[in-house]
Amino acid sequence: MDKVSIANLPTKIEKAHFFSKHLNKSVYIKRDDQTGMATSGNKVRKLEYLLKHAQNKGCDYLITSGGIQSNHARATAAIAAKYQMKSLLILKESEIYKNEGNLFFNKLVGAEIKLVSEEEYQNLTPIIEELTKELTESGHKPYVIPMGGSNGIGALGYLDAYNEILRQEEQLGMKFDTIVVANGSGGTYAGLLYGNKECNKDKNIIGISVLNQEEQAAHDILHILEDMNQYRDNPYSFIENEINIIDRYIGLGYGKSQLEELKFIEKFAHEEGIILDPVYTGKAMYGLYHELKNGSLQDSQNILFIHTGGIFGWTDEKINMLYGSN
Repeated sequence: MDKVSIANLPTKIEKAHFFSKHLNKSVYIKRDDQTGMATSGNKVRKLEYLLKHAQNKGCDYLITSGGIQSNHARATAAIAAKYQMKSLLILKESEIYKNEGNLFFNKLVGAEIKLVSEEEYQNLTPIIEELTKELTESGHKPYVIPMGGSNGIGALGYLDAYNEILRQEEQLGMKFDTIVVANGSGGTYAGLLYGNKECNKDKNIIGISVLNQEEQAAHDILHILEDMNQYRDNPYSFIENEINIIDRYIGLGYGKSQLEELKFIEKFAHEEGIILDPVYTGKAMYGLYHELKNGSLQDSQNILFIHTGGIFGWTDEKINMLYGSN
């Protein structure tokens, strides 16, 4: 399937000395936070395929949804602007509503924003259908992208990333036995797992959930994997026990932080010079650290953590929690 070339690829792999120092473990980081397009991280790889599909259909409007500080929504808005398209973002309203972070960026690049309540967000289908109908009747051709860009088309971006990792292993002269990624809507994880099977490899693909419990996360991923099959020459079957989701680090819930998580991110930044975000990569790296510390990944020797971006998740609320309001 064709795609638009947007991301700065390949993204580099570097060693995280933090883990060698504290746990005597070899952990490397793939810097997908450096894909470009306004530091949009992993979302750009997915949107390369989704945008091309929209263009092939002659669409002029991108519609997507997410939380008030959604990285995916921001990436969609930026790419729509770059390619002379319009964007409509359906965002879940928050008690803390400020024009900051991703929300500010969305407005800066000209996105239209519709805020919906928590209750409405649980069933967006009728809202999306109505908005799509309105745009169509006004002469536009809208293209709907699911939350996180996580469907069979979007996940192809991380099948590509998996193959990119294999090429980089050859260049580095080493093999990664384990790949770890934050798991939200499931598209990134699904692409990696599909690549692992398609390339006949046996890497342990671990998703550290920041959104759903293991059962729901696995259900979502299986649905995306099945959807991916229609875009591949040789489809594969997957079962639930092939999916490895760790759900012990969701904490207070999606987008909600605990002080100990933020302090870990701060310590990691002090020692590595790499900034994680409090919604996705911070929780996932915090989870990986504690899994290794507790001896849960004994068989993992060379671990690759994918930094999926998300720096705009550092809002006033998070900063004040860590440093106070002074």
